[in-house]
Amino acid sequence: MKNLFLILVLSFTMSCNGNSSTTQTVNKLSDQDFSTLDTATFAGGCFWCIEASFEQINGVTEAVSGYAGGAQSNAKYDLVSSGRTKHAETVQIYFNPEVIDYGTLLDIFFTAHDPTQLNRQGPDVGPQYRSAIFYHNQEQKDLAEEKIADLQARFSFRIVTELSPYTTFYEAEAYHQDYEKNHPFNPYIMNVSRPKIDKVKKQFSDRLKKEIRD
Repeated sequence: MKNLFLILVLSFTMSCNGNSSTTQTVNKLSDQDFSTLDTATFAGGCFWCIEASFEQINGVTEAVSGYAGGAQSNAKYDLVSSGRTKHAETVQIYFNPEVIDYGTLLDIFFTAHDPTQLNRQGPDVGPQYRSAIFYHNQEQKDLAEEKIADLQARFSFRIVTELSPYTTFYEAEAYHQDYEKNHPFNPYIMNVSRPKIDKVKKQFSDRLKKEIRD
């Protein structure tokens, strides 16, 4: 019974569930001009993991945690995390196409999560944690389809990544932004997020920002 209690406590701690404080700061997207940049929108489990994986990559100007696939009226963490909305925890990536291309971003995305897990990533279970690519144009859709076809042979199970046209991205609450950076010793970050981030860091060492390499 004691062991079961410890398992339940660990399971609760090791979930993508941050401090639910309602205190907000200025949103990441406020007063920023991304007009010269391109945009990629990916969902691959807890957005803390995906955001931090891309933040370390040269050519990525900003990675923002948020929600896509559902309506604005219920794009709130407490509702999305129930699994009863159509949203996925999503990261919007603003990148310089002269430094990094969309195909490389896809490679990073498929390294940062397991695309064969349906409606889950590790300890996080529910449709809000599904693997998804929200493509912004036909070129992105074609590149994503080609990448999935090329990668399928490397996986024992079928890639279940959902391809959907981009509609709207809703920025998540301020306390979710830069969560890994602000809470490096959170048990979930240390045990679930950090291995994924480090995997990307190792595999794409030639793509890291200078301050990360140093």
